[in-house]
Amino acid sequence: MTGGVLIVVGLILYFIFYYTHGRYLQNKVVRADPSRETPAKRLFDGVDYVPANKYVLYGHHFASIAGAGPIVGPALALGWGWLPAIIWVWFGNVFVGVVHDYLALMSSVRYDGRTIGWVAGRLMGKRATYVFNSYIWFSLLLVVAAFGFVISVLFAGVPGAGVAALLLLFFAVIVGWTMYKTSLSFKWSTVLAWFLIILAIYIGVITQLNNWFALSKEGWLIILLVYIIIAASLPVWVLLQPRDYINAYILWASLAIGGGSLIWLMFFGKGTLAIPSYTTFSATVVGGQPSPFWPTVPLVIACGALSGFHSLVGSGTSSKQLANELHGLLVAYGGMETEGFLSTMVIGSIGAFGLPALADSIMKSLSNPKVLGALGKIAAALNMAAPTQSATRDQIVNLLNSFAANPSVFGKFYTGLANTLKWTVIPRSYAYATYHAFGLDLTVMTIFGTLWITGFALTSLDTATRLGRYAWQELMEPLKAGYKSLYSFLANKWVASAILAIIGIALAWGGSFLVLWPAFAGMNQLLSSLALMTVAVWVAKVQKATTAGKALVIAPAIFMWITVTIALLWYEGVVIPAMLGAGGAKAVSGVVVGIITAIGVALNIYLFAIWIRTMRKPSIE
Repeated sequence: MTGGVLIVVGLILYFIFYYTHGRYLQNKVVRADPSRETPAKRLFDGVDYVPANKYVLYGHHFASIAGAGPIVGPALALGWGWLPAIIWVWFGNVFVGVVHDYLALMSSVRYDGRTIGWVAGRLMGKRATYVFNSYIWFSLLLVVAAFGFVISVLFAGVPGAGVAALLLLFFAVIVGWTMYKTSLSFKWSTVLAWFLIILAIYIGVITQLNNWFALSKEGWLIILLVYIIIAASLPVWVLLQPRDYINAYILWASLAIGGGSLIWLMFFGKGTLAIPSYTTFSATVVGGQPSPFWPTVPLVIACGALSGFHSLVGSGTSSKQLANELHGLLVAYGGMETEGFLSTMVIGSIGAFGLPALADSIMKSLSNPKVLGALGKIAAALNMAAPTQSATRDQIVNLLNSFAANPSVFGKFYTGLANTLKWTVIPRSYAYATYHAFGLDLTVMTIFGTLWITGFALTSLDTATRLGRYAWQELMEPLKAGYKSLYSFLANKWVASAILAIIGIALAWGGSFLVLWPAFAGMNQLLSSLALMTVAVWVAKVQKATTAGKALVIAPAIFMWITVTIALLWYEGVVIPAMLGAGGAKAVSGVVVGIITAIGVALNIYLFAIWIRTMRKPSIE
């Protein structure tokens, strides 16, 4: 099996579902009407409600929903083998993710672009609004922590990509100004965007090759903190829309080049998947503990299969920018499928070229005691000599080949090794695929790979902060009547953005990634089931859909609720105690994250009870 075969099968699957399943949802469930005025036009305010070109909005939506989830999650899940990972991605995409994303967007459009938390309150009672928004806020806190961690370590490891990303933020303001405040046409603004993308990448490559700029993880976290507070508070046309539009071209190019590389190699019988197709049911993936594939896979593969965060983007920013109801299918349904394609490409590229990528990362890190320690454990499990600081590349390659040839050992140590190497295996695998297919330079493509990976994460990072601001402001509304001054302060957009950003970045600063990631993923996946429950009420009680239409929403909602609830209970009972037992900073992280996820589980159970009661009613007011 080659990585290219995965790409082709995925494309066929997505094409079929878009034109059958997607059209059914649009025409029979939502009954989209191009003549119905959308909130973006009816409530235009020039800040949040701004009609967008459908391709610009698709770019914003796709870039915002993708984040690090569909990239890092599948890379982690390869500890179970590439076959379980790809099956979960495809299953989640076409049976859960697309339903969730499209209906969350369109239900919000029908309620003046309100958040999914507000819609839940409208359909299931006021208490549901506050419970849902509380859950959303805690979930977004973990999004900021997890994505902030990923971006900061990758920028620290590949500083040229960090420089290029910073330049693109400034360039985005220029593009936004030309698009919305000058007479320059959309076409020529796009040409300007392309030029600035190339310039940013060129400067980033030159910077890295000459070692002109470098920051630690902590230094990048400080920059990210300042950036997301500002970006979450500015009008969307200033930075959000143009930045996402620019990023979308980088992301589409990355998908085209990466997917095209694997397909091209397939025609020559190259790009064979070298890592195990299956390792063991309980590979060591989540928090350094043996993790049963079901139910814990949603704690690993988040956005690549389905994601509750998407409902927040769809109902938080995209619904306020949708110019025509018929655009919703491309924006939300198509955006989810594009994200699934991204995860498919990640699995294919690491599956085919992960071993030489790991070898490169190891050779650059042989002086790191943690890396040598991880290699020593693998060597001992394989009855081989442990590498030393003077190990040659051939010795490392030989160890990795033996590693991949032993599925049980691979399942036990792969995730820990990749994490110790700061996940540079992802951009380097991508670079190797492009090198073997088209002869592209490995250094340049590693920088480009890191840029698009962090580009996804950056867009989600500031979008999450903006959405957290919305949720926080809605939670503060009860103060408006009796404590107007306090409400004005706490609901201020800068204050609301800063509260979430500071706490989230603080968690990223001292947190353990293998603990932060599953907590974020689990809360995120559980949010998807809660959002599905909300839109199920809308579909059943407001849209009065057919039995088939209702089943398309209710079945995945219940399945995900059961799966992720059990997974988070497992996480609380297995991973958190292990963190507490480790002591020190890990114990502190374990306490904070454990409390957040425990609150999430409690709120989730309460919302589920409200949903059951609502669905039993013959109608809603």
